[in-house]
Amino acid sequence: MTETEAAAETTERRVRVVLVDDHRMFRTGVQAEIGQTESTGVEVVGEAADVDQAVTVITATRPEVVLLDVHLPGGGGVEVLRRCASLMAAGENPVRFLALSVSDAAEDVIGVIRGGARGYVTKTITGADLVGSIFRVQDGDAVFSPRLAGFVLDAFASTDAPPVDEDLDRLTQREREVLRLIARGYAYKEIAKQLFISVKTVESHVSAVLRKLQLSNRHELTRWATARRLV
Repeated sequence: MTETEAAAETTERRVRVVLVDDHRMFRTGVQAEIGQTESTGVEVVGEAADVDQAVTVITATRPEVVLLDVHLPGGGGVEVLRRCASLMAAGENPVRFLALSVSDAAEDVIGVIRGGARGYVTKTITGADLVGSIFRVQDGDAVFSPRLAGFVLDAFASTDAPPVDEDLDRLTQREREVLRLIARGYAYKEIAKQLFISVKTVESHVSAVLRKLQLSNRHELTRWATARRLV
């Protein structure tokens, strides 16, 4: 099959999608990128910004695929998956989930896959590749951004459960995300841009992380994260 024939086949198909992300501007951008149904075959039938909204919209619309952010108010993507377990298990027309997140952390990837998501791609993905991933997930395939697949293989190849880190468990998902970026050497402005939040919000998250972990500055924070292989 030629590329032209493959493109024609894709546009003849239709897939109904719900977007779940707590950043309105990001949802708007995704909608503009993939929601031109006549050319992409993707019909966006609903949006949600937090866990409760997501469960309500997904239950009401019963899409084929949900694009799910990992970090959401109300419990995160894993909570959405838990509350939609019966929809994923439906014998006919199951709802399938594809995680779409800025995070490339192993624990985030493994968490949503264990929760039932069919794949995980990062927000650096192109619009064309995202459309292709949506159709593959609709077909029941597993889809991952290249380097993330290794996390899943390693996790499910191991018979040992990962140890519980009580210090890390004190942090929210967003605080963990900020922690990793700080430890990687990102400036506050860079973190704000990458996470679609304000610099003031970044500062608040850093202060909360330092307080919860009983650390004094970002250098101690970096050493703490490096020792736990979070960077």
